[in-house]
Amino acid sequence: MLEEQTWLKCFIFYLQVEKNSSIHTINNYEHDIIDFEAFLKIQHIHSFSEVSRSDVRKYLALLFEKRYARRTVSRKISALRSFYSFHMREGSITENVFSSVYLPKKEERLPTFLYEKEMIELFEAFSGDTPIDQRDRAILELLYATGMRVSECSQLSLDDVDFSIGTVLIFGKGRKERYSPIGSFALEALKHYIENGRNALQKKSTEKKTALFLNFRGGCLSERSIRTIVQKRMEKAGRQKHLRPHDIRHSFATHLLNNGADLRVVQELLGHEHLSSTQIYTHVTKERLRDVYKHSHPRA
Repeated sequence: MLEEQTWLKCFIFYLQVEKNSSIHTINNYEHDIIDFEAFLKIQHIHSFSEVSRSDVRKYLALLFEKRYARRTVSRKISALRSFYSFHMREGSITENVFSSVYLPKKEERLPTFLYEKEMIELFEAFSGDTPIDQRDRAILELLYATGMRVSECSQLSLDDVDFSIGTVLIFGKGRKERYSPIGSFALEALKHYIENGRNALQKKSTEKKTALFLNFRGGCLSERSIRTIVQKRMEKAGRQKHLRPHDIRHSFATHLLNNGADLRVVQELLGHEHLSSTQIYTHVTKERLRDVYKHSHPRA
């Protein structure tokens, strides 16, 4: 359907140029719209403009029938609502058939995190000092010191780290920039890696790279590679839980709040646009609960 391909291309261009959306958002939205287009073909609907509210209800029923997570259904609805809203503005259609669709209530799940003692054990599991060991330790230290996303870590260049004032420039979602302080442990690990391990890795490539983290060939380390590295290091440290690299970000936020950090400050450090995104970290760990009880209850 050539017409539909044009509709999608125009919308993707709008997300890139006007909305300045992240690559992750654009890829997800594009996939969601292609998925909806496949549904329309099955229903013998030949154009996005022919879709009725009844067709939308059928599509939603199909999503729940396939047992998609509520978060995924919400994203698909948001993508299609935005898609139709854009084409209403452009005059391609006269009605947004997704405008009255309610987003499913999000599942209330506490974020998975490591306790402070577990984070120490993770770092203590590093025994070697090869260029790869130095790089991996620097990655883990930086992720925990800043709470940055793995995708943000993969985009860092050498110039983004300022050792004189101990900060790193992070390019977050929607290409928004923020500065984050780096703790002494992470600074030390980064300095050791840059002066030694990175130089050794750089020599394996004829092309000079500006990326902060390099692979064993001297090329730029991808987001997927960083996820694999962190996952393997967690497993090697004996972490038996179902942990993901993103859980280091959860640990960062949890530990800050448990030690008295202001919620607004944590919001800025995480790069959250809305405070509600940060509030999921206000859960209380067992140690914090025990400590508060011990020092607050008159007969503790």
